Amino acid sequence: MNKEAILLECNKMCQNTLMETLGIQFIDLTEDTLVARMPVTSKVHQPDGVLHGGASVALAESVGSAGSFIFLNEKEVQIRGIEISANHTKSVREGYVYAHAKIIHQGKTMQLWHIRIVNEEGKLVSFVKLTTLTLRK
Repeated sequence: MNKEAILLECNKMCQNTLMETLGIQFIDLTEDTLVARMPVTSKVHQPDGVLHGGASVALAESVGSAGSFIFLNEKEVQIRGIEISANHTKSVREGYVYAHAKIIHQGKTMQLWHIRIVNEEGKLVSFVKLTTLTLRK
């Protein structure tokens, strides 16, 4: 499949899921990176009106897990996040955040991702490390 078809399929998989609830959209794909964006609105705010760290982590796990599925290029697998850690460096009140997930290790069973979440100006909002596990159906 070409890039546009893969992104379309990723966005289609988000229907009726947490990703749809959070407004996550997959927007770019390269040889080793998947990019998604999420709107920062009151739906993803913590009580003081800034982006909730949990929403950032949900964005990161979503883009990393989708990337594992895409880059493994096997249809008969399920991907599960098994470890995630995040450092939040900047607050965001509105606009979009962008998660750039880059694969660091691509094993058949386990994948390691580093995910940079940035604001619209490209400034780091969160830095996330994600480990995913591949389960055969």
